Amino acid sequence: MHTDLSAHLHTPACNKLIEELQACHQNHAFAKFVGVCNSIDDKVVKCLKGERIARSAANRAKARERQQQYKEKLSQENQ
Repeated sequence: MHTDLSAHLHTPACNKLIEELQACHQNHAFAKFVGVCNSIDDKVVKCLKGERIARSAANRAKARERQQQYKEKLSQENQ
């Protein structure tokens, strides 16, 4: 199961892979159940994981920045 595959949520590279996977599922309505589309699905999973890792790193960096600002503000108030 994948996260939401809406185009506005992903990079162009991942969107291309997602479109390939959806086309494969449409073209192979029954064969998809025996693994015809698995290679494309693996690529989609890797791409989505890369996006998730990048998003997490950006969120951690923003959190560190907010914590630093909070500590600076707190130290200024205590002086």
